[in-house]
Amino acid sequence: MRTHFCGLIDESLVGQQVTLCGWADVARDLGGLCFIDLRDHEGIVQVVAEPSDAAGNAGVVAAAAAVGYEDCLRVTGTVRRRQSVNPKIRTGQVEVVATAIELLNKAEPLPFHAHENPGEDIRLKYRYLDLRTPEMQRKMRTRTKLVSALRAWLDARGFQDIETPILTKATPEGARDFLVPARMHEGEFYALPQSPQLFKQILMMAGFDRYYQIARCFRDEALRADRQLEFTQLDMEFAWVDEKIVQDTVESMIRDVFREVLDVELAAPNEQFPRMTWAEAMRRYGSDKPDLRIALELVDVAELVKGCGFAVFTAAANDADGRVAALRIPGGASLSRKQIDEYAAHAAKFGAKGLAYAKIDADGAVNSPVAKFFAEEAFAALLAHVGAGNGDIVFFGAGAYNKVCDFMGAVRLKAGRDFGLVQDGWKPLWVTDFPMFEWDEEEARYVALHHPFTAPAVDSIEDLRANAKTAVSRGYDMVLNGNEIGGGSIRIHNSAMQSAVFELLGIGAEEAQGKFGFLLDALKYGAPPHGGIAFGIDRIAALMAGTDSIRDVIAFPKTTTAQCLMTGAPSPVPDAQLAEVHVAVRPRTPAEG
Repeated sequence: MRTHFCGLIDESLVGQQVTLCGWADVARDLGGLCFIDLRDHEGIVQVVAEPSDAAGNAGVVAAAAAVGYEDCLRVTGTVRRRQSVNPKIRTGQVEVVATAIELLNKAEPLPFHAHENPGEDIRLKYRYLDLRTPEMQRKMRTRTKLVSALRAWLDARGFQDIETPILTKATPEGARDFLVPARMHEGEFYALPQSPQLFKQILMMAGFDRYYQIARCFRDEALRADRQLEFTQLDMEFAWVDEKIVQDTVESMIRDVFREVLDVELAAPNEQFPRMTWAEAMRRYGSDKPDLRIALELVDVAELVKGCGFAVFTAAANDADGRVAALRIPGGASLSRKQIDEYAAHAAKFGAKGLAYAKIDADGAVNSPVAKFFAEEAFAALLAHVGAGNGDIVFFGAGAYNKVCDFMGAVRLKAGRDFGLVQDGWKPLWVTDFPMFEWDEEEARYVALHHPFTAPAVDSIEDLRANAKTAVSRGYDMVLNGNEIGGGSIRIHNSAMQSAVFELLGIGAEEAQGKFGFLLDALKYGAPPHGGIAFGIDRIAALMAGTDSIRDVIAFPKTTTAQCLMTGAPSPVPDAQLAEVHVAVRPRTPAEG
């Protein structure tokens, strides 16, 4: 139907006849002289329909005058140089003088204009129109380039692309499974994979050595800007490796891919990404995915407040599992009381019960609700320890260690954005040495911080059992500009150690055999040391495309209420169809809400 793409028409085609197909992005009738900006996925070119005495075809002008917004057109014409160059578009040096305009499909009045900024619900309901816009075309093309570059890099280095099952066994990995009733096995269910974790480990045991997959994964969890019920990850696994081999390999891959897709260097050519332990990241930044573009750091001040008269500080400072941390914000004394309250409300979203502060005015006067609980010299020493000077504000957080990290880390990020302290560029790093377990107060048991197949950094099962609270795993995350883009670990390759980890997680021998018997059996037959990592394709694509939401780089995403507004999913299913898979819907009881 066409000879060329709209966005690729250039000066090399001047004088040639072309046939184009696309949508009318803009149509202007200037009293017999008509202009149409014709758009396809490659871009826009200006089409001109001139009066009959110039173009020799009055019907073309009439057809052009009748064109409406987003009409689907086929245009034939001759390329010529433009008298008025448009430097904003790639085709701005030329235009197409139409000799034929064919209306392929008339567009009804649209619910929104591509040059407007409608709400996200409208965009998702009419996703086919949203995806038609140049900005969404750009973002989706960035994703395509990313996936293509990853595949090419891995294929060239001997990684095998192996598909793993979508219908599999329900195994806990930290989120709820999506369950699929098995029609041929009454009362039994498949689960959609949260990741290909166990299959890729078994592939290492099967001798495939280097595996990858662009894998679809599913987790029934709360949605937000960087999470979806279904998502895509680059899944990788290596046999006969340690942490350094995995990290060095995938760091090289990510460097090369960013260079190819965006033409940027993530770090100096001869410098590795910095390494930082989980403990250091939490202490300095209050996050296990710190954004190093923001230079602000948390400072521990427990030793300086143990003897003050403020009970909130002293209780946390004298608790072995507590923390009192301070954050100095240069120039923060400009914050009004209302703005300070907004920071406190923001911290509350992350578990803070309050947010103390101290403002140091330009003349050095200190304004702080907690200053009265200190001797004057002690409070001055506290501010000096934090490095506060005239014109600054210091926020203080106190409470349980991890809770303080969470809300003070959130305050740090907000301050960085509010005060323009986020540097340009890219700041990658590795976060390593994660805790093996964390204690779940509600369930009164340990849970795996990564997943239950991560190897502990201990020499024996006895060491792990004796030091479960403080045990460190062989896990590692790659972080970029405050986003965890990849997470992995060296895996357990010994059946006895895997059973011991299950036991510490409250998974008894019978339950472990029922859920993971195939893995435990496979580990008995010469399983090699192995490890791997998974990268979030959606997150990396969003970073590359310059958007805060992964929904902008997923063709058909769900809303934060887990709905597809375009198709109406999820939707009820007829009783007859439910009966086929031996399922009945039970109404909620009043107690269940």
